Amino acid sequence: MDTLLSLFVALAVGLLIGVERGWHERSVEEGSRIAGIRTFGLIGLLGGLWALVAEQLGEILLGVAFAAFAVLIIIAHAQAVTVRKDIGITTVVAALVTFALGALAVRGYMSVSAAVGVITASLLSLKPVLHRWLRRLEPSELYGALKLLLISVVLLPVLPNKGYGPWQALNPYAIWWLVVLIAGLSFAAYFAMKNGGASRGIMLTSLLGGMVSSTAVTLSFSRMGKNGILYRLLAAGVIAASATMFPRILLEVAVVNSALLPNLILPLGLMTLVSFGGAYWFWTTHKNRTDIVEPSLRNPFELIPALQFGLLLAVIMLLSEALYAWLGERGIYLLTVLSSIGDVDAIVLSLARMAQGDLADELAVRAIVLAAVVNTLVKGGLVFAVAGMKMGWRVALVFLVTLLAGGIGLIV
Repeated sequence: MDTLLSLFVALAVGLLIGVERGWHERSVEEGSRIAGIRTFGLIGLLGGLWALVAEQLGEILLGVAFAAFAVLIIIAHAQAVTVRKDIGITTVVAALVTFALGALAVRGYMSVSAAVGVITASLLSLKPVLHRWLRRLEPSELYGALKLLLISVVLLPVLPNKGYGPWQALNPYAIWWLVVLIAGLSFAAYFAMKNGGASRGIMLTSLLGGMVSSTAVTLSFSRMGKNGILYRLLAAGVIAASATMFPRILLEVAVVNSALLPNLILPLGLMTLVSFGGAYWFWTTHKNRTDIVEPSLRNPFELIPALQFGLLLAVIMLLSEALYAWLGERGIYLLTVLSSIGDVDAIVLSLARMAQGDLADELAVRAIVLAAVVNTLVKGGLVFAVAGMKMGWRVALVFLVTLLAGGIGLIV
């Protein structure tokens, strides 16, 4: 029964891929296609049967069978090129993959075979979407993606995973892994905003842009609000962008040190709810909601800013250990306040990592909440300084209630 089940999976995987290929080439005249739904089903079954035969008569037979099948499918493709003048080899490659998946299913990897079969069929069906994305892809975005892969897949694994320097505070692997984490979050948010489109309105732009940089969104919207037009809607955008900082902090802590989450969820959760509630209120009470251009954001990933963030993170990690050793809790609070004026990510990641060692969890939690408070106050000050009183007091009102809720959550 196990053998029959594995052959059934091999057949099912072939049929699944065949359905996609058959639908894709449904307009092609019968007999001029390389393979359709029935043929792909048989290809999967063929791979499974040859895997069974090879178990009994020698593994080399499976390689010979695959090579013979590859020659057969290439000949068929050559004939199709002559008839249809179509030089694409997607169907050929899909047939070879189907044969291999059929063999995998019989060799005991039924789950892997089924999962890869679904992924293959999905990838084949996404041709229009993928091509549309490629047409919209800018050179800087492509280079950014390659650079991100370079620092994560190539560079990260070769870095030493041990502490150096005073207090063993500098761990190259840990520092660079945190750089990759922040770069990956920003990269994903950048493309989400680009594909979602700022044309859908200020709130969508705020939510997605805030994941890249809530400070950048705050500054951009504040400049737009200087002329007094749409100031209520722009205030909602600033508040929503700032609100994304709190769940982002929770996500960063969850990845680095999940033990801190139980004590952070209540204060940061309350701050998130209050901020989004205030943003929703100003958004819904604005009568003339309209689309607006997205705030100018930096390229999705650049190597120099990543190196700068890594250097900043290393300095903050070293200072955190030094100030904690010299001044105790006061040193941690002092560094938190100074670091959070510009950005919270570096100090949050540093505190979460320190809490895995000598730093008390309670102190780390209070300092992380303090970082969120200071950064929120700074953004509120930016709105007052750039946009003026009319937009500034609305943002300040929500921010003050937000900070009050966070304080209550921390005390409780």
